[in-house]
Formats: sequence, structure tokens, C-alpha cells
Amino acid sequence: MDQHIAESIGRPDLIRLDDRLVCLRFETMKVVSALAAVRHLLDNGVVRRGDTLLDSSSGIYAYALALACHRHGMRCHIVGSTTVDDTLRTQLAVLGATLERMEPCSDLKLDQKRRVERIHEILAEHPEYHWMRQYHDDVHYLGYRAVADRIREATGADGLTLVGGVGSGASTGALARYLRETPDGREADVGLVGVQPFGSVTFGSEHVSDPEIIIAGIGSSIPFGNVSHELYDTLHWISFDAALAGTVDLLRRHAVFAGLSTGAGYLAARHERDRSPERTVLFVAADTGHRYADTVHARHHEAARISDLTPREVSDQSRLALPWSRMHWNRAPATPPAQAPPAAPGPP
Repeated sequence: MDQHIAESIGRPDLIRLDDRLVCLRFETMKVVSALAAVRHLLDNGVVRRGDTLLDSSSGIYAYALALACHRHGMRCHIVGSTTVDDTLRTQLAVLGATLERMEPCSDLKLDQKRRVERIHEILAEHPEYHWMRQYHDDVHYLGYRAVADRIREATGADGLTLVGGVGSGASTGALARYLRETPDGREADVGLVGVQPFGSVTFGSEHVSDPEIIIAGIGSSIPFGNVSHELYDTLHWISFDAALAGTVDLLRRHAVFAGLSTGAGYLAARHERDRSPERTVLFVAADTGHRYADTVHARHHEAARISDLTPREVSDQSRLALPWSRMHWNRAPATPPAQAPPAAPGPP
């Protein structure tokens, strides 16, 4: 029996959509990393019960950290973007977390920069606060080991392709790393396919803008230390319109109500499945579709048929083009400007 709701929220479902396509569905994925990170910090004496944990968030990590703090008797302070909606703001308040919402800003890079600047101001005023650094501290990898074990038990590891939004790098990076481990020391045959929005610096698409929106949860305008570029075999860049089509089709065809990043991952996963008939493809559904009901699902009549969408195959980022591009990354290292300082020392 779970001892706290966060443990239940963080436990994913494995749903087989067809013989070779599997959905790893979370209610709120980042609860997995936040819970394990806070537990690790407590166990190692880095923080103590009653301390204040601090971070910046566009929404989902704020909720995850607030739940982890509630679970472990900590205080939580979030510097949030304007994407923190009223429902989440109310939840945070009732959970006891404090939220500072930044002023509206149309520039994602400037928004992220301003939030980080505010974090430093708070730390100068309160050096006793602990900055979680969700984008840079690989303590956030820890919680995904149990998820990887569950995937291995259900699907096996060899001949598996994992597809998911890159985002902070913690979820897909950790899952691939743990799934590739074997008791005899060899590397299991696990491919990793990262999904990015156009306009993200992480894998070099910052020069291509999406006329709709950047899918912020799976991309970034600043380098993230938790992204291990050397783990990724293939990249898909997917526009809002293509992700909308994937999100609607996933609900219509499989009754999975999920967010925009999941729709993008589903689209990429179907393509990878069709390219490699000998492999099982698993894609990550990071959260439910409730935040996107009005902005995505309500536009279902606008959605293109996914059978009409195919990616443009490119050999380098200079050839990227909307609505969908695909490139072999071949586990290459990061290149400027995506290189970030090394992550803070964390778990093995």
C-alpha cells in the first residue's frame, strides 16, 4: 500500500497499443525524479526535514517538487513561468508551496534567463535554501531505475527502441542508461530516440521557429547539463501542428488522453516502428491531457491525418524544416551552443 499519493501518481502504466508499440503512461512523470531526488538528499544529509527546496519551473516540475516536499516534510519555493495555470497555482498553494510567477514574456529564452536570475537573488537572500537544479543535477536520474526495471520485466530489453521528449534529459537519458545495463556487463540492444520541438537549442534547431508555439516541455532555449547527448541514436523535430495530429490520433485510435509532447512522441514512435519491424518501440507519455484540452484537443477538427505526415530525413541541422524532420544522431557529443557545464556531483 502506498504511503503517500505522490507514490501512486509517479507509478506509470504500461499499455500495449499493438504488437510492437507500447505506451509508458504517467499521470505526472516528474514526480518520479523529484521523489527520488529528495529522498536521496535526505538520506545523504544534504538537506534535512523542514528545509526549503527551491527551483524554477514552467509547471510540471513545480507540482512534482511540491508533492515530494509534502511527502518528506520539506518546504517548497518555486519561481514559475506564466505557463503555471490557475489550477496548478491553487494546488501549490494548498500543498504549502510558495510560487513566484514571473511577468509575462513572449521570449522563452528570456523567460528562462529571468527565472534563473531570480533563483540567484533568492539564494543570496537565503543561502540556507537548497536549489534542486532539475536541469543540471543528475540526482534526478535516480527515480527512473525502478521504471526501467519494470519495462525490462514487461518487454525485455534487447531489441527495444525507447522514444520520448528530451526536455531536461533526465527521463529518456536515465531510462536508456538503466535499460542498457546487464548483469554480465554487456550493453543491451536499446535504441534511444529523442523528440524535440523546433526552436530548441539542445540539439541545434534554434534557428528554425514554429509559427504556433515551442513545445517547451521537451525542448529548451538554454543548455541543460542533464542532457547526455551521447545516449541518443536518432532525433525527431516535430512542430506544434504535427504534434497536434499525433495527440488527437492517440486519443481517437487508442483512447489515451495525453499531452502535446506525448502526441509528438507517439508520432515518432509509429514511424520508428514502421522502419524496424523486428523491434518493439516504447514511447513515453509524460502526463495526462487535461492541461491541453482547450488548446489542443478542442482543435481536433484541425488535425491532419497522421498517415499524411512523414518526416524529412536530414543529414545535419542546417536542413531542418517544419513540420517534421528526422536525423541520425549516432550518439555524438553535444556541440556549441548546446554544451552545458557538467552536472553537479550526483548518484552513480
